[in-house]
Amino acid sequence: MRVLLLGGPKFVGRAVIEAALARGHEVTLFNRGQTNPELYPDVERLVGDRDGGLDALRGRSFDVVVDTSGYVPRVVRQSAELLADAVDRYVFVSSVSVYASFGASMTEAGPVAMLDDPATEDVQAAYGALKAACEAVVEQAFPDRALHVRAGLIVGPWDPTGRFTYWPHRVARGGDVLVPGALDRPVQLVDVRDLASWMLDATAVGPVNATGSWTMRDVFDASRSVSGSDAQAVEVDERFLVAREVGQWLELPLWVDTHDPEWGSLMDVGVSRADAAGLRLRPLEDTVRGALAHAEPVDGVGLTAERERELLAAWRAGGQSPAGGS
Repeated sequence: MRVLLLGGPKFVGRAVIEAALARGHEVTLFNRGQTNPELYPDVERLVGDRDGGLDALRGRSFDVVVDTSGYVPRVVRQSAELLADAVDRYVFVSSVSVYASFGASMTEAGPVAMLDDPATEDVQAAYGALKAACEAVVEQAFPDRALHVRAGLIVGPWDPTGRFTYWPHRVARGGDVLVPGALDRPVQLVDVRDLASWMLDATAVGPVNATGSWTMRDVFDASRSVSGSDAQAVEVDERFLVAREVGQWLELPLWVDTHDPEWGSLMDVGVSRADAAGLRLRPLEDTVRGALAHAEPVDGVGLTAERERELLAAWRAGGQSPAGGS
């Protein structure tokens, strides 16, 4: 296939390039030329800007476009409308964050978040609603020809966020490791390599919750096995952590309080459509190896050693209830 990647070779884009080249596809990159420009010197590069600088794409045609860098509907509309008659299929990397609420497990039929201000382009404040609006823009330009990839937490080699990477590196250091809630608490994530391969191979259209389902025990055990560490998990009640204002998702990655009425099921979305559409997941141990070898911890993501010691000491000193208990 002739594959157009809208975005750079940073993380998801890098995995898409690798998967496409491995399949013998012809790859063209369109981006500003600022991210890892030294990679893939034999791949065609078109330099431009998604916001008003699309001239390099005019007159070109492709079999599929993979959009890893769409966050604002106004900007996404420009490329989607330009490519509507030049591309057979549009793969838009969206997010499970599009849903209006996570008070219960969400399927693709669930309501999506709406923008309070349709003119906003504040991605940090309205990330999920903006992604949902981008999906609508793409669907208008590519009716029944677009795959909306509602990805869960994307992890693995070259992950710049540290949100999964914290765990393999922390477990590798050994000792007592604070684990939020019960070890059997569900977590969802998808290896970037599996996601990239599936996006290129899939024939599905419409929204798909593209993620895999595990437990925190699976993550811990895989990290311990791969690193060979002596780490021991200490399950700490979620309400204890909330009471001590431990930051969810960033200060303590892979954790959102399961008692939260709006967010408690963030990592428990329905994945039956992804299974049916052929998303295949590698063993978690392989994902851990990729993170240990090619992804570094990120400052400000994950508990500091001092904070973890303080919390464990307070937990042990107080009246401990079961980690998932009442």
